[in-house]
Amino acid sequence: MVPVSLFIWIALETAAYLYFGRHVLHLDWLSAIVGAINCLLGLRFWINATTWFFGMKFASPAPALGFAKRFRIMAGEYFAFLLTFLLVIPFERLWMPGDRLLPGTKPILLVHGYGCSRGVWWLLRRRLEAAGHSVATVSLAPPYTSMGKLVPLLNQRIEEVCADTGSQQVTLVAHSMGGLICRSYLARHGIERVDRLFTLASPHAGSMLSKIGLGQNSREMTPGSLWLRDMATEPIKIPAVSLRNPYDNYVMPQDNQRLPGTRDVELPAVGHIAMLYDKRVAGQLIELLKLKKP
Repeated sequence: MVPVSLFIWIALETAAYLYFGRHVLHLDWLSAIVGAINCLLGLRFWINATTWFFGMKFASPAPALGFAKRFRIMAGEYFAFLLTFLLVIPFERLWMPGDRLLPGTKPILLVHGYGCSRGVWWLLRRRLEAAGHSVATVSLAPPYTSMGKLVPLLNQRIEEVCADTGSQQVTLVAHSMGGLICRSYLARHGIERVDRLFTLASPHAGSMLSKIGLGQNSREMTPGSLWLRDMATEPIKIPAVSLRNPYDNYVMPQDNQRLPGTRDVELPAVGHIAMLYDKRVAGQLIELLKLKKP
């Protein structure tokens, strides 16, 4: 599972920094610990900087942001990245208790993106539940396999959710790569179990950042890949909304988030991961969910 793997990775990374500080640089324990923390944060700073470099280099046309607003977005995304991958996912059980499904309701199923787990939904799930929705989540693993191999896990979870609630259908809300997996599910299993699809910053036509990503799924998200070309031939047969982030730092060109045959909704200026915690994004989604036909 992603949470366990990420926890082990962080533990080993921290141990390596401490060993280097103590036995190579001959630092005292306090200095070695401070150095290890700085290395943990610094590596993630440069990971984020790389995503913004790609995001601006391959940007779709959009109104220019002032320096102050751009800085706030980038800082917010950095802290969202730290929160997600250092605290939330490695300690998922503390943040995400089991799904609280309500019998007799039509549930929402949240589908996460690349390299993540159900833990990323901890705040949005609360907001959706506060708005009166019955919300389910799913973790798709292993994280770097083909997207097609994750479809059976999504299918299994959909069937479980329908059985637990007595509903014939679910509404799918997917972030990033999760939107592609949902489309693959619909192409393979049809629309009997799904009434609507909402995608948040999904790379429907791929992302240039995927060229440096890990795993087969990253190769499949490269613009022009065979996987994307095949998926483009599958029409969307249910009401669907593509919520597009014009300043995204993971999916670029940002217009690649557009999905033909669906309603296009522009999100506020926010980072790709930070949008999962953004109150404005949650508000937009909740309003769209109120509509019978998006």
